Amino acid sequence: MIELVGVSKSYGKKAAVRDLSFTVRPGIVTGFLGPNGSGKSTTMRLILGLDAPDAGEVTVNGKRYRDHRAPLHQIGALLEASSIHTGRSAYDHLLAMAQTHGLGRERVEALIELVGLGEVARKRAGTFSLGMRQRLGIASALLADPRIVMLDEPINGLDPEGILWVRNLLKGLAAEGKTVFVSSHLMSEMALTADHLVVIGKGELIADVGVRELIQGASQSAVRVRSPHVARLGEAVAAPDVRVRNIGPDLIEVQGVDAEEIGLAAHVGGIVLYELTPRQASLEDAFMELTGESIEFRAGDGDALATASGVAA
Repeated sequence: MIELVGVSKSYGKKAAVRDLSFTVRPGIVTGFLGPNGSGKSTTMRLILGLDAPDAGEVTVNGKRYRDHRAPLHQIGALLEASSIHTGRSAYDHLLAMAQTHGLGRERVEALIELVGLGEVARKRAGTFSLGMRQRLGIASALLADPRIVMLDEPINGLDPEGILWVRNLLKGLAAEGKTVFVSSHLMSEMALTADHLVVIGKGELIADVGVRELIQGASQSAVRVRSPHVARLGEAVAAPDVRVRNIGPDLIEVQGVDAEEIGLAAHVGGIVLYELTPRQASLEDAFMELTGESIEFRAGDGDALATASGVAA
């Protein structure tokens, strides 16, 4: 279990984390989400003792990480796939780590096969692609069969087969009772992998909630309606809290009213319907709604690009 209580950390005048408290529990996959600059990397470094908090306490299975006699048995982590000795082979990289904790060559060989690096195990890690480095980093994190696995953006650079493999791996580790804590910017993958979410923004906790609960609480649920009389239908369901948006010929999207009410309004008004499809909010919808005010680095729009290039928008 990972526990943060009232943790704060600043670098100079910049507050990276502010009074952050949450617990990552065993037996489930906990996703760690937040916009760029939200403090996710700092939080993970604080968990591993790579940085010291200015206030508060971080514990890993009841102790500070540095106080464990055999820390790799407590938590295995991947924070940066490039944090490897580029002149060593994948095998030698893992063997050097294994020897610090009395682990044998058999464990190294088993992990190499697990992550699919058997054919390149004797090649220099500096020649690896990003996806291969990710696999080596995951092998490093799992080497000592830790009680906690913490991975930062583990599917970057992986192909679809690799992404599916990581997803099943994380779910399998959680099913074994391990604590699994993983960050990602890919909302679609988090929706498929995580059971619970910790969301931060500008260094502060925004949500500590189940994935389904977060999605169901989003206001982006809508109903897609196709009809030759969409204008009349829009008037029939009009209300202060109902939003109707045209998305194509004879096609609208309605928010604030469910499919049953729309169908009833169409029946009463004698309006023909060709389609009536509810659309549940996605995790991406819920995340954007939740973190909208916490985005520090916000991209511009096409008008700005057109203006910069001297083209009229």
